[in-house]
Amino acid sequence: MPAIDLLIRRLRLRDRLAPDEIDALHGLPLTLARFERRAHIVRAGVPQSKSSIVVEGWIARSNSFADGRRQITQLHVPGDFFDLHSFLMKTLEHDIVAVTACTIAQVDHARLRELTASKPHLTRLLWMLTLVDAATYREWLTLMGRADARQHIAFIVCEMYVRLESVGLASDHILDFPLTQEELGDVCGITPIHVNRVLQELRREGLIVTEGRRLYFPDWSKLVAAAQFDPTYLCLTPMER
Repeated sequence: MPAIDLLIRRLRLRDRLAPDEIDALHGLPLTLARFERRAHIVRAGVPQSKSSIVVEGWIARSNSFADGRRQITQLHVPGDFFDLHSFLMKTLEHDIVAVTACTIAQVDHARLRELTASKPHLTRLLWMLTLVDAATYREWLTLMGRADARQHIAFIVCEMYVRLESVGLASDHILDFPLTQEELGDVCGITPIHVNRVLQELRREGLIVTEGRRLYFPDWSKLVAAAQFDPTYLCLTPMER
């Protein structure tokens, strides 16, 4: 199952996996589900009995106001166990929506309970994924409160490239970036017009080159410097956990 192989790649970035742990993950019974762009995958406040891994496409967490305004609070890409929180929380306080057409693999909470009861080290690694999500929230909150739009957008682009590169889904400083300017505005809390101005500025500076939905980074080190991006919060260094 590609979903499990992608998840294993993400876990191995942080620590070793024993053969029996890999077998246990491959033994999880998964159900595939397909969602079209903008579809709701999880709605806030609705009880959940399954958690899901992204197989294909991009997914967003978002909170909305009654007048339709929304804030995207995190993005998820293939290999992410994006609603593992619902295993314990049962209901989420935010929506999860498809940024692109996407495929997810769902596993029943009952099977996760069996897995975590029998594999303590694997349990710690799954727990760590939720801690990385929390660390990412804090980075994004800091950006929202203190960074200007240029740094904010550059940071998001750097983060998404590093996350995809780490599991072999991006390379050569090229990133397929499917967000519209409106969606990127919902990430950064700014208008699409402001997003467009910032992207033009980054292009003029030679920090990004755009070709449709694809971004090229001619000088990665300068982009990282502009973003003040430090990937430490993603915990991509393998060590005993």
